[in-house]
Amino acid sequence: MHQNNQQPIPNNQEDFKLKDTNPRLGERWPNGGVRGGGGWMSGDKITSTYDLVEQMYYLYVRVVKAKDLPTSAITGSCDPYAEVKLGNYKGTTRHYEKKTNPEWNQVFAFSKERIQSSVLEVFIKDKEMVGRDDYLGKVLFDLNEVPTRVPPDSPLAPQWYRLEDRRGEGKVRGEIMLAVWMGTQADEAFPEAWNSDAATVHGEGVFNIRSKVYVSPKLWYLRVNVIEAQDVQPNDRGRLPEVYVKAQVGTQILKTKLCPTRTINPLWNEDLVFVAAEPFEEQLVLTVEDRVHPSKDEVLGKISLPLNVFEKRLDHRPVHTRWFNLEKFGFGVLEGDKRKELKFSSRIHLRVCLEGAYHVLDESTMYISDQRPTSRQLWKQPIGILEVGILSAQGLLPMKMKDGRGATDAYCVAKYGQKWVRTRTIIDSSGPKWNEQYTWEVYDPCTVITLGVFDNCHLGHGERPGGAGGGGGSGRDSRIGKVRIRLSTLEAGRIYTNSYPLLVLHPSGVKKMGELQLAVRFTCLSLANMIYLYGHPLLPKMHYLHPFTVNQLDSLRYQAMSIVAVRLGRAEPPLRKEVVEYMLDVDSHMWSMRRSKANFFRIMSLLSGMISVSRWFDDVCHWKNPITSVLVHVLFLILIWYPELILPTIFLYMFLIGLWNYRFRARHPPHMDTRLSWAEAVHPDELDEEFDTFPTSRPQDIVRMRYDRLRSVAGRIQTVVGDMATQGERFQSLLSWRDPRATSLFIVFCLCAAIILYVTPFKALALLVGLYMLRHPRFRSKMPSAPSNFFKRLPARTDGML
Repeated sequence: MHQNNQQPIPNNQEDFKLKDTNPRLGERWPNGGVRGGGGWMSGDKITSTYDLVEQMYYLYVRVVKAKDLPTSAITGSCDPYAEVKLGNYKGTTRHYEKKTNPEWNQVFAFSKERIQSSVLEVFIKDKEMVGRDDYLGKVLFDLNEVPTRVPPDSPLAPQWYRLEDRRGEGKVRGEIMLAVWMGTQADEAFPEAWNSDAATVHGEGVFNIRSKVYVSPKLWYLRVNVIEAQDVQPNDRGRLPEVYVKAQVGTQILKTKLCPTRTINPLWNEDLVFVAAEPFEEQLVLTVEDRVHPSKDEVLGKISLPLNVFEKRLDHRPVHTRWFNLEKFGFGVLEGDKRKELKFSSRIHLRVCLEGAYHVLDESTMYISDQRPTSRQLWKQPIGILEVGILSAQGLLPMKMKDGRGATDAYCVAKYGQKWVRTRTIIDSSGPKWNEQYTWEVYDPCTVITLGVFDNCHLGHGERPGGAGGGGGSGRDSRIGKVRIRLSTLEAGRIYTNSYPLLVLHPSGVKKMGELQLAVRFTCLSLANMIYLYGHPLLPKMHYLHPFTVNQLDSLRYQAMSIVAVRLGRAEPPLRKEVVEYMLDVDSHMWSMRRSKANFFRIMSLLSGMISVSRWFDDVCHWKNPITSVLVHVLFLILIWYPELILPTIFLYMFLIGLWNYRFRARHPPHMDTRLSWAEAVHPDELDEEFDTFPTSRPQDIVRMRYDRLRSVAGRIQTVVGDMATQGERFQSLLSWRDPRATSLFIVFCLCAAIILYVTPFKALALLVGLYMLRHPRFRSKMPSAPSNFFKRLPARTDGML
């Protein structure tokens, strides 16, 4: 246990606040060029869709193909490959065996910041199994003469170049087709290009460092209404079966209840709901099973149905039912039964449909990023555009050991709606600069975009887990931190440039892993549609017409997250399971003493306003400030005399409060708050409990201690709940005659109150009650009031509890 984390971490050691930044974004690019002549960009700013990131210059080399290459005098063949060299950086194409006219069509990108030479060299070499590769020829380029190309310009046409000898004094046999140009990261060749920033990565690791866009699989709810079965014959013909139905889709297994009566024609009429993803790879497998013994079930029939045969429902109208014949199963199938199968079979009655009018929840409803139904036909028009520039990270802590020193190979993942994006991996840098911009359509402003930073552990060379990342293994990408931004907190059209702290909770305490710099802009396409949305439900209407239970939603969400993780893990490069689960908050439902404390104090902060108002009113009643009490009396008398002013006064007061608070509105989006999360002063054992597996893997004495602590906390909650129940039961006993004398007094009081209220004007009565409550302390008693004493004497059901 790390004892040094028992005390809260002071803020002067770790800065957990959001910071404003001032990056040189696309719309602030300088007018002056970087290089003179026709080399680097010059003149006015060139318009680009990359206006939320800093401009990064690259030298691009497209090696298309070669022809008429000479063959080796020894082998009589040629195994050519191209080598692109700029200063100390060198990239190579794949080599072809026995081919004098190879085609590579590969692009190389060299970062301008790391260029240390004014000459680009492109070599053609012959791969040799033994010894040094043979030199076939080269082409040289002066960087000052390289043209500039910026989208939306058309791609630069490649040209044929004659190869020169080693000394550059004459031409040799062979030609190579090349295109060389200066550009930025906005170039469409950039995502697939070999990058000088990752020159140390080889083999399969090259595919794991590229930027990619992923799309979540299209998810459906599969509703299986198991109605009944007919002619279900048990294996033991001497008894009636006790039957239930087990349904399975992939790894999801659900069962109906046992039929309440033993019969060969059981009836259930139960709904079983699964999550299915397009393209439908699994089948719906139904088995009818007989509960022979509490520990033994026998399968009486089975059927497998492909999911694409079922109807896709777009509303709440019921679909048609269908009968399906069950296949015989088990040892009870005799030869005579097999001969009768063509004429006689057990049947099951089903109503199955794919629900297209629900939104399949694959993330926590607190951080939902998409609320559209599954069926595209039910989608509305987008109301806005979200643009995010993932600029850079600063001060990242080392996540693993590489060559005896700490290193971080960071990439960023962003998830909004069905679209996931992954930036390229920056190798061995504590301050990676991505400068990649992505765009999403927004269908609802009350949604959240999630961004996570991870350390890439799949680069193909020998890393060892360690450093600040904690328990990250070489087979899992370690989490560095996460940022959430709620779109409804953003002003339309404004560019937010902030540096977000990357905070991760470790077993040793909360730790700042670095900072993520973002540029975010939300553009509203239709203000009327957006205002219209604020009066509509968050989820599609089927969630309210035919809602799922809370337990169903939790189970279905977990299944949906598992399916998304599996499908995205099969992409190339894969978005790995640990990344998807961290982005989707897969463990947010697990018990945590820290979270429980945080939620308790959130409730207390909400009640603090009401408590403050009650204390102020108590001060008014006790004349702590005579001027305030007199003013409240005057206001009370005005409202009693003109009751029609009460509601206008309340709403006018809230309007003025809103105007006053506008001066103090938040200037930046909310971010991870360690104080709100109760992460700064958390006890190490509570953190260890939070990171424990489920079921637990801790020693018995620690589990016993935590169980006792949980019992003590639950005991206090139990007492509070019991007190609330007692007050409610006392209120019920007013008219229940449980205490005959108390009920008699109460009903007599009700009769008298009815007569008095009937004959007394309401204004006069309200005036008397108000003046009585605001009376001077001289006319008050310190003893409890008669109504309070009467209420506390009423009986509750606590006497009947054991």
